[in-house]
This record gives sequence, structure tokens and C-alpha cells, in this order.
Amino acid sequence: MNKNIIYRLDWTLMLIYLLLLIFGVVNVYSATFSQTSGGLLDFSQAIGKQLLFIIFSLFIGIVILTVDSKFFEQFATLAYSISIVLLLGLFVFGKTVSGATSWYNIGGISFQPSELAKVTTALIIASLLSKFQSDLKTWRTILKIGAYILFPFILIILQPDPGSALVFGAFFFPLFREGLNYAYLIIFLTVFTLFFVTLSFPFGVVIGIITILIFLLFFIFKKIYPKVKILPFLILLIVSIGFSYSVNYIFENFFEQRHRDRINLVLGKEVDSQGVGYNINQSKIAIGSGGLKGKGFLEGTQTKGDFVPEQHTDYIFSTIGEEWGFLGSFFLIFLFCLLILRVIFQAEKQTNKFRRIFSYGIAGLIFTHFFINIGMSLGIVPTIGIPLPFISYGGSSVLAFSIMIFMHLNFDANRLNDW
Repeated sequence: MNKNIIYRLDWTLMLIYLLLLIFGVVNVYSATFSQTSGGLLDFSQAIGKQLLFIIFSLFIGIVILTVDSKFFEQFATLAYSISIVLLLGLFVFGKTVSGATSWYNIGGISFQPSELAKVTTALIIASLLSKFQSDLKTWRTILKIGAYILFPFILIILQPDPGSALVFGAFFFPLFREGLNYAYLIIFLTVFTLFFVTLSFPFGVVIGIITILIFLLFFIFKKIYPKVKILPFLILLIVSIGFSYSVNYIFENFFEQRHRDRINLVLGKEVDSQGVGYNINQSKIAIGSGGLKGKGFLEGTQTKGDFVPEQHTDYIFSTIGEEWGFLGSFFLIFLFCLLILRVIFQAEKQTNKFRRIFSYGIAGLIFTHFFINIGMSLGIVPTIGIPLPFISYGGSSVLAFSIMIFMHLNFDANRLNDW
């Protein structure tokens, strides 16, 4: 590492990162505070453990800054292999928490390898894509990349931890940046939309909507390309209706009851403020009661009354909304947007393909976590149990996202060495 890296470090990004960590500590402390709880350095309490992991993360971050940036590309395959072994080991040595065998318990400290798998998958995807001479145009290339994403996805699904597995979809962000045809994104969004529309409306209504939209699409194409044939659109119509017909079967047989309940709740098909909808209902009450400026630090009645379960983890945003109000919530969202855009902006300056792809990967991961977690607290996304990066309680998450940020800082500070 060049000794002058400290002068080339992106201190703006570093400041955003530190502000998020501080904001996280403050709100974890508030969400877990009680009259009998110890101080910040009580390592038997959640806040003490969080601080311990933050200190460890900063130490690891400093070490990462001293490493030659070329090492990470060379280390990608080994790192990915280690994370896969750790995921497989859970089925033998894992600890079960809330129905999911997703943790190792070592000396009283829990570690979640799926968080490490996010880092290593970002590395292996960047390594593979940087070695391809052509863009993502061939099926062979797409399937190879997809397999590396799908392997940890399946292992995490089997724990079962569908929330953490879903986040691996974020790796399509760098794929599209590197040339993956946007038709795949359109297909995904169409399938996703059709799935939820079918769940929301009677089957006959859905068929009518599909038929009208596809024929409208055909006539639009007919004006642009007069020689276009109707057969592809008829095939699309048949496939869409067939998929729509299978949605209810998939929903009833491939989703657990708790997942079905949460999806139905978001779709408005269930109103259960005391059962499955209790968490979301209490979270929305807490956020709404904060008003413009919030009730103040340690003054949140919903937070202090423990009305929101898992508030220091999945629903940490409800503490922010209640105690810091709209202004505090807006400030947090602004910081995340600034962080993501800063990473993307600096990634575009990269002359090294591996580093650019990796940075896009972590931007996608942070955005996915950020969007889903806050969406869960607001009741617009089904509860799938993933943390808000740097904010939610959880040492594995803080460590993994810190590693990503410091690796990006390393890459950005050394990008001029590629010339």
C-alpha cells in the first residue's frame, strides 16, 4: 500500500459511514435501554456487544486499507469457497434461532456466515466478470455467473432464512451495469408484478388484464415494426396465463404460513393487528407518533414500553421515527442515499474492471437492505427479517458491511495506480 493512502482516502464517504455507525449505536442503546441495564461498555448487553463489534470492524477496516488492492482479486475464489463451507457447516454445527439454523455460537459470540457470503459473492462475481473479454451476451456466461449467486442463495434458503437469501438478488445491479440485457429485468419485473396481481385479484380479472395489455403491446409494436408477427405475442399471452394459473399453487405450497400471512397483510387481504400484523402495526404507530421533530432521545413511549418486538434489529427504524421524527428519519435516508450514490460515483471513476464491479455489488447490497428494512417498518414490504446496515443490532452485519466499505475505500484510493 502507498504510504500516502491517507491523503487519497475518500473522507466524505468515511464520514458518512461513521455517522451511520454513531446513529446506529444511539438508537440501539435507546431501543434496548432499561433502568436496570448497564452502561455502554457492559458487554453482556446488546449495546456493549454492538460497540465491541464496531471497534473490531474498524480495526479490520484499518488492516484492509494496508493491504495491496490486487490481493482481493487473487483471494476471491478462496474467500468464496470458505464462505460456502461455513454455510454447509451450519447444517451440522449451526445454532437455531427463531426457527432458522443460521448461526455459529463460538464462546458466547454468535456469527452469521450468510453476512460473510454477501462479501465473498460480491468478490467472486467481480473476479469472474473482470476476466470475461465479452459482455454478458452468451447463455454460458450468464449461467456461470448465475450459478455462483444461486449456490449460497439455495444454502441460505434451506436454513431456512429466505430474507437473507432474497438479498442476493442485489447482485444483478452490477450485471446490468456490465452489459446484461435489460430484457431480463423486464421479465423479472413482469413475473414479480403478475405474481402479486394474481394474489390480489380474482383469476378472471387477471386474465382480462393480461390479454388487454399484451394486445395493446402488439399494436404498439405494429406501428413501430409493421412486419411484426402476432405469434410471439400469442405465446407470451399463453405463458402469462399459465404462470398466473399456477401462482396460487406456488403460494400455498412453496411459502411457509408465516410468509403467506405477511404477504397477505401487505396486500390488505388480512387485517390482524394483534397477531401476524402486530409488529408492523406497532411500528407504524411508533413512527407516526414521532411527528416532525420526534419525542426526543429515550422519550419514545412505544420504544420504552417494548411494544415493538425485535425493535433493535428488524424494526430499528421505528425507534428513529418515534424519537427523532420526520427530520431524523429524513436525515438517515439522506445519509444512505448519499452513501450509495457516492459509491457508484467513485466506482465509475475506476479504471480497473474488478474494482468497479465490486463497488457496484456493495451499492446494490446496501440499497436492497436499506429499501426492504425501512419498507418493513412502514408496512409496505412483507417482513422478511433483514437488518438496516450499520444501524440495526447485529455484529455479523456491522462487520460484513464495514469490510465492504473499507475494501471500496481501498480500491478508490488506489485507482490511480492502474495507469
